[in-house]
Amino acid sequence: MNGAEVLDVGRDAIWLTIQLSAPVLIVGLIVGVGIGLLQALTQIQEATLVYAPKIVAIFISLLIFLPLMGALMSGFMRHIAARIAAM
Repeated sequence: MNGAEVLDVGRDAIWLTIQLSAPVLIVGLIVGVGIGLLQALTQIQEATLVYAPKIVAIFISLLIFLPLMGALMSGFMRHIAARIAAM
């Protein structure tokens, strides 16, 4: 394996990590902004109010996006196995 192939595999791994984490992070961001906006509008200044809805939303998003994440990881593993077999 030469340097270009190693960089290609590393780049693919980083892109896979971004694809796997983006849906959950976006859901967490949207829920956090929504709760922050609600706190600003109602003037409730409770710092712990954000945690419970965020945890529930992230858990539900993990349940929803888990098949997509599994498919992405399976495809990446097939790609890596094909490269190993081609050596």
